Amino acid sequence: MEINTVELKSIAVRTSQYPEDNLPEFLLVGRSNVGKSSFINTLIERKNYAHTSSKPGKTTTLNFYEVNNKFYIVDVPGYGFAMGGKDKQKKFGMMIEEYLKTRESMKKVFLLVDYRHKPTEDDVLMYNFLKYYNIDVEVIATKYDKVNKNGRVKQDKLIRDTLKLPDDRPFIPFSTITKKGKDEVYKIIEESI
Repeated sequence: MEINTVELKSIAVRTSQYPEDNLPEFLLVGRSNVGKSSFINTLIERKNYAHTSSKPGKTTTLNFYEVNNKFYIVDVPGYGFAMGGKDKQKKFGMMIEEYLKTRESMKKVFLLVDYRHKPTEDDVLMYNFLKYYNIDVEVIATKYDKVNKNGRVKQDKLIRDTLKLPDDRPFIPFSTITKKGKDEVYKIIEESI
């Protein structure tokens, strides 16, 4: 896939602000500081287009990145650290749940987990929620390059077992440094649009 154009088309806090052009959408979910902004920047081949932050929980809106005038990558607030306390977290949760249940142009969810660690309770809840509602989900294990070759067999098993992933298609190892997994994600997007 060649990336020609990228535009942050909409920054939404409510349904009425979502794009209405019915382009296919790919939603990114994951805990704060799992590397969603870096994942987006790697996919769209831009250095700092999606802003990475030293402070977790920076994204507080649904950000719709239009790519090649063909599809959207949709970034949502990370779970776990959302700034502003429980009320704000609850509001984000409801906003994301509404999006997941009602958005017809959503083709797939990319659930990002940190390859270096056991998936969190929130990761497991999110994965089970998506499966329960028959939402098409791909698990992306970010920061793959941070684990040495000797530790990968253990991490692979840990992630597979914790999320109860199928053996035939467990997850995509992804690295923003080596670009591992990028072509696989492109292929999934192309097959879905």
